Amino acid sequence: MKKIWKRQKELQKDCCKEKLEYYQKEEFGDRDAQAQIGCLTGRILLAEDNELNQEIAEVILEEAGFTVEIAEDGQKALDMLEKSEAGYYQLILMDIQMPNMNGYEAARAIRRLKNRELAEIPIIAMTANAFEEDRQEALKSGMNGHIAKPIDVEALFGALEKILA
Repeated sequence: MKKIWKRQKELQKDCCKEKLEYYQKEEFGDRDAQAQIGCLTGRILLAEDNELNQEIAEVILEEAGFTVEIAEDGQKALDMLEKSEAGYYQLILMDIQMPNMNGYEAARAIRRLKNRELAEIPIIAMTANAFEEDRQEALKSGMNGHIAKPIDVEALFGALEKILA
């Protein structure tokens, strides 16, 4: 069973790489895609409790040139952000349904931080909760954007470019 799970994760990673390569080729043609999105590189804090979703997002982001650090829940993401210096993370990708502290609670707690530079970090919801009311709730909780899962690479890069550029 362990071999099957490992192989499934490998195939999922390969699929993500292929999707990213396809997007890069479609978007940038024969030009160097890394150079085209290189201005969007930096460190991203990924708050996600599902290991497979962590790996998929990490592969997509690292292939694009980002460095990714993972928090398994909202409380851990809040703790990691509070321990960092301002500017260490360029952005937080925040799942909504997580144990200990969900994404909405974590976003509200981040916005209440005394360190205003940390409190103003861009946060994008990355969640299976894809209805308009979910997007509105994410914005109400202080997030800057909303991306539905499964991850659409084009939508992800579009949101990153909009917020980080």
